[in-house]
This record gives sequence, structure tokens and C-alpha cells, in this order.
Amino acid sequence: MFRRAFWFTTGAAAGVWATNKVHQKLRKLQPDSLAAQAADKAVETGHRLRQFALDVRAGMADREEQLHDALGLAEPTEAPELPAPRRAVLETSYRTTRTPGLTGPTGKEDH
Repeated sequence: MFRRAFWFTTGAAAGVWATNKVHQKLRKLQPDSLAAQAADKAVETGHRLRQFALDVRAGMADREEQLHDALGLAEPTEAPELPAPRRAVLETSYRTTRTPGLTGPTGKEDH
């Protein structure tokens, strides 16, 4: 009698466990759940790519500093000053041969 009750209870528990697992898998395969999983993976990939880009940028800066030290190039401590702006003197020192107002050989706007 106890043997039958034990196996009945064990079978019922296994059935409940299996049913729950099947329902969990089915919920994961629903379109909404798949879209959420894809979005999570995309965000995670974006974070990884951003971290990779930051690591590459830091590595480039370190290597550039090593090359500057190896070549004896000193980085300027102050930004060089820009030259003063030049004044453009646009005076016509030559004489034009055209008379003002005439645009063509006949003096008309249409050629």
C-alpha cells in the first residue's frame, strides 16, 4: 500500500514538474517574448561594442604616448597663438575699359 502511494505521488510530482517546464518553454517561444529577448541581446551587444570602442581609444592614446616618448616628440603645453587677422585691401588700381551700365556690345541686357 505504501509502495503504491509513493509511486503515485512521485508520478504526480513528475507530471506537475514536466508540465511547468513545457509551459515555461512555450512562453519563451511566444512572439512577444522572442522580441524582448532579441531587444535585450541587441542592447547587450551595443554595450559590448561601446566598451570595445572605449578600450581601443584608450589603447590608441597609450600607444601614441609611447611613440611620442620613443621619438622624443614633446607635446606642446600651450596651444600656439594664431596670427593676427590680415586686412584685405581691395582697391582697384587698374582702370576698367567698360563703361558702367553697359552689359554687352550693343549696350542691351540681352545678347
